[in-house]
Amino acid sequence: MSIKRSLNPPQLLALSFLGLIFLGSILLSTPWAAKDGTTDYLTALFTATSAVCVTGLVVVDTGTHWTMFGQLVILLMIQVGGLGVMSFATFFALLLGKRIQLRQRLIMQQALNQPTMEGIVKIFRYLLFFSFIIEAVAGLVLAIHWVPDMGLPKALWYGIFHSISAFNNAGFDLFGNFTSLTGQTTDLVVNLVISGLFVTGGLGFVVLYEILHYPKTRKLSLHSRMVLITTMLLIGIGFTVILASEYNHALRNLSPGGKILAAYFQAVTPRTAGFNSLELTSLLLSSQLLIMFLMFIGGSPGSTAGGIKTTTFTILWLAIYSILRGKKDTEILGRRIDHREVFRALAIVLLALLLIFLITFLVSLTHEADFTKVLFEVVSAMGTVGLSLGLTTELNDPGKILIMITMFLGRLGPLTIGYALAYDKKQPDVRYPEGKIMIG
Repeated sequence: MSIKRSLNPPQLLALSFLGLIFLGSILLSTPWAAKDGTTDYLTALFTATSAVCVTGLVVVDTGTHWTMFGQLVILLMIQVGGLGVMSFATFFALLLGKRIQLRQRLIMQQALNQPTMEGIVKIFRYLLFFSFIIEAVAGLVLAIHWVPDMGLPKALWYGIFHSISAFNNAGFDLFGNFTSLTGQTTDLVVNLVISGLFVTGGLGFVVLYEILHYPKTRKLSLHSRMVLITTMLLIGIGFTVILASEYNHALRNLSPGGKILAAYFQAVTPRTAGFNSLELTSLLLSSQLLIMFLMFIGGSPGSTAGGIKTTTFTILWLAIYSILRGKKDTEILGRRIDHREVFRALAIVLLALLLIFLITFLVSLTHEADFTKVLFEVVSAMGTVGLSLGLTTELNDPGKILIMITMFLGRLGPLTIGYALAYDKKQPDVRYPEGKIMIG
């Protein structure tokens, strides 16, 4: 039996990401990738991990350190890592007219986090072409907008790079000196296009598929409705809190319209996008805590985003609400949620919290840094967000390794890693006698 056939879908998914990270790190460590001709391997490995895991945390500035070749390698890793290695394998198989085998369909199902394989190839084909089209259109809009300031060649490159980076929720930018979009805080076109891309990419491909087909089908699944409601609520809460708390603080020098735009952008970018239009260190501690909360939740299942996911967050709170109301079932929109989904949501949250606690503890052991900076960095890495309070460039070698591990686990998800390490196709049909334990 070959190694490939002996591995289950979660293991193959994890290994495909590891393989892409290794290949990218080799390319980034070559003399052609850096402008000064040298990049130590750990820096190259960190950058490759951040790109493949679409995080955006960087120890060297993307715009000033890497050559065009290095930036192109990073861009390709973002694209393949964001849409998924198996997505591109399927894409080329479809181009060559090959039939998608059952094992490939299982891997695709795992990659999109879907409960069934029904229509999975059709969804994959659709999401790939839709992604390429929206990235191209948005890249062209940004390029046209930047042509007067940059000239055509540079504007085209910047448009394409930032479009792909935004749609895949990566947060890599080329503006230099770790400034992200702070120089374009009130630029309406840049803010709306970039935020539109990462919000769209963070909804999940199944949700996008249903939205685009809604005029014909006139229906949305329970999953899609839950994702859209939760997303709108989180954006609304984030926007209101940041605008109110920072109105006379970080936003004080902006016009009323600029304040609204900046508050909106800073409320949606923690959904694992990684771009920032405000200097994060200038925000109040309350705003930084809110951003950490939003980064922890992240985007939606089957998307380019990370975090515990919006549906996980909603299911857990619905379960708590049901318990407080004395109900047996967890309910939403006239439907009952299977108790196994509630347990799965609980497992994801607890594993994520355990990962954050463990990595924060270990990074604190190796760095004399403010606790808020350390926790912010770890939550950002776990949620594959890319926002930072400045700790990334100060990381020593053990710190870089810890953050790389966190980005990798955050991208694949703690539960997927757990399935990959302890996967058993045949579950024993054994139930022990019920026991009673006091809770609370």
